[in-house]
Amino acid sequence: MGEKTIPILPCQTLQPLLDFYVALGFEVAFQQRSPNPYAVVVRGGIELQFFGLKRYEPTQSFSTCYVRTDDVDGLYAAFRAGLKETYGRIPTRGLPRLGPLKDMSYGMRQFLMTDPGGNCVRVGQPTSEDQSHRPTPTETFARALHLASLLADSKNDPAGAARVVDRALGLEDEKPTGLRLLQLLVLRADVAARLGDEETATSVLTRAAAVRLTAEERVEARDALVRLEDLRNRGPA
Repeated sequence: MGEKTIPILPCQTLQPLLDFYVALGFEVAFQQRSPNPYAVVVRGGIELQFFGLKRYEPTQSFSTCYVRTDDVDGLYAAFRAGLKETYGRIPTRGLPRLGPLKDMSYGMRQFLMTDPGGNCVRVGQPTSEDQSHRPTPTETFARALHLASLLADSKNDPAGAARVVDRALGLEDEKPTGLRLLQLLVLRADVAARLGDEETATSVLTRAAAVRLTAEERVEARDALVRLEDLRNRGPA
């Protein structure tokens, strides 16, 4: 079969969007200004097409697509390197932004990136043949992390995610392990930055950087530690 699906996504203006994708290692395969703005970017087997729309508002966009890969860690590392070289940092809030790499509860390891046009491109690698959601964890802090992550990413509700984390970390009769504490703090700082609450983001990042982990915990916390680094070097809004 020779079929191929190619997403066609909106943007307000092409050039900032194309600059972003070039930073990620894409090539601009086609671009036109008339009769309507249109462009195509390609990176390996990924092809994305875009059209310009003057009355389009990127911050209100719901446009999204999913890219499946057999090397999500390698692609994430390449995207981070390209963004650092181009922007001097990893954009973690506003537009554009690159989200954290994480293992999801439905058998995928993925990250989300949102381009200057407000289009959310989800990039993931299957870690299981079962793509259905697993049961919600019962342990207090694992459950909080699970729910807050879903709110922050799947539902685009950073304020809701912040409330879940704050409630869990405010418990007096239970305390998280070092690993769970780090993961929750990094997520809390992430959503605070997205909400424009720089005071909270800075204080939580300082607390996260002071968390002590065992050697085994550091291995399991690798994704959170990468995100911690990116958030600490996020620069001005």
